[in-house]
Amino acid sequence: MTLPVDPQPADHQPADHQPADDQLADLRPGTSGAAPFADRHVGPSADDVRRMLALVGQPSLEALVDAAVPAGIRTHRPLDLPAAGSEREVTERLRALADRNTVRRSMIGLGYSGTVLPPVIRRNVLEDPSWYTAYTPYQPEISQGRLEALLNFQTVVADLTGLALANASMLDEATAAAEAMTLVRRASRAPRDAAFVVDADVLPQTLAVLRTRAEAIGMRVVVHDTRDGLPEGDLFGLLLQQPGASGLVRDDEALVREAHDRGALVVVAADLLALTLLRPPGEVSADVAVGTSQRFGVPMGGGGPHAGYIAVREGLQRTLPGRLVGVSKDADGHPAYRLALQTREQHIRREKATSNICTAQVLLAVIASMYAVHHGPDGLRRIARTVHERTLDLGRALRARGLELVHADVFDTVLVRVPGRADEVVAAAREAGYWLRRVDGDVVGLTCDETTTPADVDAVVACFPAGPEPVGGPELGLPAALHRTSDYLTHPVFAVHRSETAMLRYLKRLSDADYALDRGMIPLGSCTMKLNATAEMEPISWPAFADVHPFAPAEDLAGTRALAAELESQLAEVTGYDAVSLQPNAGSQGELAGLLAIRAYHRSRGDEARDVCLIPTSAHGTNAASAVMAGLRVVTVATTGTGDVDLEDLDAKIAQHGERLAAVMVTYPSTHGVFEAGITRVCEAVHAAGGQVYVDGANLNALVGVAKPGEFGADVSHLNLHKTFCIPHGGGGPGVGPVAARAHLAPFLPAADVTGGTSAGTSDAGGTGPGGVGPVSGAPLGSAGILPISWTYLALMGPDGLLRATQAALLTANYVAARLREHYPVLYTGEGGLVAHECILDLRPLTAATGVTVDDVAKRLVDFGFHAPTMSFPVAGTLMVEPTESEDLAELDRFCDAMVAIRAEVAEVEEGRWSVEDSPLRGAPHTAAMLVGEWDRPYDRSRAVYPAGVTPQRKYWPPVRRIDGAYGDRNLVCSCPPVEELAGL
Repeated sequence: MTLPVDPQPADHQPADHQPADDQLADLRPGTSGAAPFADRHVGPSADDVRRMLALVGQPSLEALVDAAVPAGIRTHRPLDLPAAGSEREVTERLRALADRNTVRRSMIGLGYSGTVLPPVIRRNVLEDPSWYTAYTPYQPEISQGRLEALLNFQTVVADLTGLALANASMLDEATAAAEAMTLVRRASRAPRDAAFVVDADVLPQTLAVLRTRAEAIGMRVVVHDTRDGLPEGDLFGLLLQQPGASGLVRDDEALVREAHDRGALVVVAADLLALTLLRPPGEVSADVAVGTSQRFGVPMGGGGPHAGYIAVREGLQRTLPGRLVGVSKDADGHPAYRLALQTREQHIRREKATSNICTAQVLLAVIASMYAVHHGPDGLRRIARTVHERTLDLGRALRARGLELVHADVFDTVLVRVPGRADEVVAAAREAGYWLRRVDGDVVGLTCDETTTPADVDAVVACFPAGPEPVGGPELGLPAALHRTSDYLTHPVFAVHRSETAMLRYLKRLSDADYALDRGMIPLGSCTMKLNATAEMEPISWPAFADVHPFAPAEDLAGTRALAAELESQLAEVTGYDAVSLQPNAGSQGELAGLLAIRAYHRSRGDEARDVCLIPTSAHGTNAASAVMAGLRVVTVATTGTGDVDLEDLDAKIAQHGERLAAVMVTYPSTHGVFEAGITRVCEAVHAAGGQVYVDGANLNALVGVAKPGEFGADVSHLNLHKTFCIPHGGGGPGVGPVAARAHLAPFLPAADVTGGTSAGTSDAGGTGPGGVGPVSGAPLGSAGILPISWTYLALMGPDGLLRATQAALLTANYVAARLREHYPVLYTGEGGLVAHECILDLRPLTAATGVTVDDVAKRLVDFGFHAPTMSFPVAGTLMVEPTESEDLAELDRFCDAMVAIRAEVAEVEEGRWSVEDSPLRGAPHTAAMLVGEWDRPYDRSRAVYPAGVTPQRKYWPPVRRIDGAYGDRNLVCSCPPVEELAGL
């Protein structure tokens, strides 16, 4: 049987399937009879490869690698990894790991709850590639769907917390609290040595992360039971938990006033579901609120990923870390969403940064926002009341059994006194199918959630010993003074999508407005937007991975722990390092963890004075920001005209700082997209001076199977699993940023025990060594719920497939460079005129000659059906292109043809056919609405919307015209605008 195929351009002939070389085109079938997975992951066919190599001027892929990659860094042995399995084989292996987990009904609490994700959201957001393969919405004209969903999220958070402004999500609750701590330190006028006071009832994992972050930057954290009032001494901030880790619900209004009177700002870590019933932080004059939106439909996932949140009062808007969605207007004056520039990338401040956050948890924030849209305010209130009533039923039943409760003022958690018998109760409940929280030997904690049933209450109560007679006490419930009376979620978006039909269509409308990998190539340099295969994505929805609590008993998480151990081992092999920690839940946190390990290592040797981190001027902004967060001083090193580190300036800076040198932080291949021949010289010089070498792993897609940072001189790296190892970007998150290190730094990697041993699941947990710097995220394994994606990718590819992917990534980038070189100068190349996995196209000469900018080219690419490459990074006025290994020759040529056609339009400006203001470039992107009504442009409508090579069958229609960024920066709007204003979107 012959299957139809998509039509190819005329110059593309069917591949003859003869291998170009052994590594690229091994077409031997797997044991299942299917072709190897690598044949589908790697886009170019054998025939494509021959054509591309001919244009690049290399006889084979191996010759290309030899020519592009310096011999001095090449690894001398193939990857020691298991051979590739078929999709069926790998799925069976993963099922076996999942079966080693035992899923019980969790009542551990501590910020992680069982929840019900509506199937319409699960199928049409979490499992829909139009949502999970999208990039960060830096091109707002083609991101209106995601931006609207994120604005909904911001509205949910701002409404429920009662504060003026919320951002578009944080990594988790613990890191949000850490960001709030630094925010209030900047805003407070308290003395420099003032303390950050943390209430004793704050979640233990939050306290652990706060201590990690505070120690690095010299802040003093004081833990105090604020039921006794505030401690003596100066304080700049106060962190309270509502409800507390113990379940206690408190009226803290007087405490907040006292803190303000003493010059401190107040942060409240608040449960969003509880806030549907409780007076919100803003109404007790709190300055900041933080927390998680996990219980709004997002699975526990063994700890993540989840969308944390942060909200601030009026006056603190400009201090928000992370991303903020606001409302601006497009070229026709219609309202349109965009990221607000001043907050979307705080790390661009480099060594002056106050945060290194450069990502968010967009996919999870979208899910949480849609959970609120799906249920509306009445539905959320109903869920909260049901949870609360189950908790009251549980408490009353325990009292009736003769047991004493620690607190009566509760929302969803009760603590039960069982003197000397806590372990017995927890074990009995586990046998009955429940995870409870062991607070100490005398107290057990139980938390109800959306999934708790009356039968669960009866079953759990039966696990407790019976007292001689019922126990009385104060009435259980929420104090009347704390009842919420203010409205929330009053915008129509939270009221009009009650039926599943309406909800489905709303989700479809938003996704149709966006451009993601399911539509076409996203050629972003340094971002590696490649295939996220369905076989890799499916396991994250399996209950065995999705429905487990991160602090469940270790033996019940045997499968997750084994998967993590295998992944750590394989990543160590790929990178040439000795140890890997999966705890960091984003690249920014991996960077921080690596630098903290370097700092701790020096201190362990008595080198406390080593606090200088050398960073090339071309580095990504997160590098300098992470160094600041780690308590290091940033000193920049110049780069040469070819983009390499200036070795003479490096030597001068090393000599200047001598015994104070802690580290150098470089990206390899370089941020300029080339393999620097001098990398080993950099490592040797820094090591000779007593420093350590941090290699940013953002560009590892060019190294896997070819070179290993741990072998060519690096000491530590973070890895972006959402780049090289196929976790999708999700519109700007989730990501995972493991940190890998050589043996001497391994004892200083993030500790695993984030709760101080207080929960059911930390009996054998602990730091990775006596010098561990503490956790950098809330859960022991960070975002454990998406680790199966990268594990599956490695298992499907095997060592040969991974090498093949790297070779193809180098080939596609060099092919694009070769095709476009005569139209746009390629700014940086290595020896032989070759690039690494990405290339930088220099538009500055065109801009100088014609006024056509990178923005014009980026927006015109939308008309051709493409997302723009990376704009003006690392060099202003340039475009950085990374094709990845997953795009086939037809798509590469479609992109190159579009860029050539755009260059021809620039030539028309040069020739005076029309001014740049009147050109299709400046008018782009063109919407369908522009086809009706008056047309006053010198080019016709057909050219506007169907430029060369674009057909109606593949046309993507942007929902809005070019957006006015400056207007949006001047007019920050957080809450959803009136429906009337958006009717035309």
